[in-house]
Amino acid sequence: MDELSPLNLVLFSGTDDKLQAAAVLTAGAAALGRPVNIFLQYWALDAFRAAHIADDHGLAPEAGAAGRVAVDALSEAGQAPWAETLRQAKELGGVDIQACSLSMDLLHLDAPDLDPLVDGVEGVAAFLITAADGPVVFI
Repeated sequence: MDELSPLNLVLFSGTDDKLQAAAVLTAGAAALGRPVNIFLQYWALDAFRAAHIADDHGLAPEAGAAGRVAVDALSEAGQAPWAETLRQAKELGGVDIQACSLSMDLLHLDAPDLDPLVDGVEGVAAFLITAADGPVVFI
């Protein structure tokens, strides 16, 4: 069988609903043996701070009050938080999470500020080289 092209996710938003969507996509791809490259920018990167990864990062404005009720119901039913879903996906293998070096500068972060889920720091050119011929999904 030919090697699967990677799924490449650029995470920009730091709201819990969008991070959960990215985590579910990542877990699904990892379960199928497909490599996943995640590039954290701006507010998504901010959500990966070690001291704040478990915090409530809110929902996208379009979720509204009904979205909050739905997300809370899923949580109460046992849906794992996005960070735990990503940890599980990484255990399956093939998942690489990189922080954008420009966003690190913007947010005045150093590598030790980030949760261990983050594998390193790289620039956009390095991410695009790693992305190869796989699709790039922006969340």
